[in-house]
Amino acid sequence: MPDAEWLAERFEAARPRLQRIAQRILGSAAESDDALQESWLRISPADVAGVVNFEGWLTTVVARVCLDALKWRESRREELTPDDPRRDAVAIAPGERPEEEAILADSIGMALLILLDALPPADRIAFVLHDMFDVPFDDIAAIVGRTPEAARQLASRARRRVRGASAGRDAVTQRHDELVRAFLAASRAGNVAGLLALLDPGATLRADAAVVAMGGAAYWQTDRLEAGIEGAGAVAETFSRRARAAQPAFIDGNPGAVWIQADEVRVAFRFQILDDRITAIELIADRAAIAQSVIERQPER
Repeated sequence: MPDAEWLAERFEAARPRLQRIAQRILGSAAESDDALQESWLRISPADVAGVVNFEGWLTTVVARVCLDALKWRESRREELTPDDPRRDAVAIAPGERPEEEAILADSIGMALLILLDALPPADRIAFVLHDMFDVPFDDIAAIVGRTPEAARQLASRARRRVRGASAGRDAVTQRHDELVRAFLAASRAGNVAGLLALLDPGATLRADAAVVAMGGAAYWQTDRLEAGIEGAGAVAETFSRRARAAQPAFIDGNPGAVWIQADEVRVAFRFQILDDRITAIELIADRAAIAQSVIERQPER
């Protein structure tokens, strides 16, 4: 029978990998520390004499703790009113150590963090464990309470949402597609912090006269669309909880988005991206301009 000292040594030896798993799942260095502490409280009194794959068992315990944390976060987000500023904090779960959170965001990629945050908890667990840590679907199934085939489908669905339709395109285009998708996800969620993380400080937003004529000023709640909105803060506030019906698309080969009504592209969202930050967004509703553009609509997720 392994004693408490042996168990503590094995847990500490596995801690670096378990920490990386928790950080990728939760997107927060501080929350990952809490998850590992909670995991140890569950592990320390356990009878591990019959455990065959000890590393796999530890991964399962940590992942289940993280799954509980994601479910709590999701329920907490639902409890907050739409205009409650704490929704932003819940959305990307920042911890109390900004330096470590910045390192984590840089290592994973802010766009990927935001896209992961838009996934349901089970999908996120399946994607992170399988695609980032090669955990078998049989083990993932036990964690999320599904069959192995269902766990495979969760990971596949998450993969499609994260990677979009950019497969086969060059690396820069794929990365820019991720940025646009993350921006749309943050916009729908009202995640101003996430929007700011993706925008260049001098980002601008402009719309053509056709957007204004179709009621753009009322929808976007600003009369400055045609003249232009400048600054990341102003652009983020304008997009917060809007662009709900925008769908990712490639416009003339570049990642962007479209609003479609009655199977017709009514507004095209053109993005300019430099150094992995969105520097400009242009809303175009002029029919001639849209007709001259090559728009590749992406399938619904």
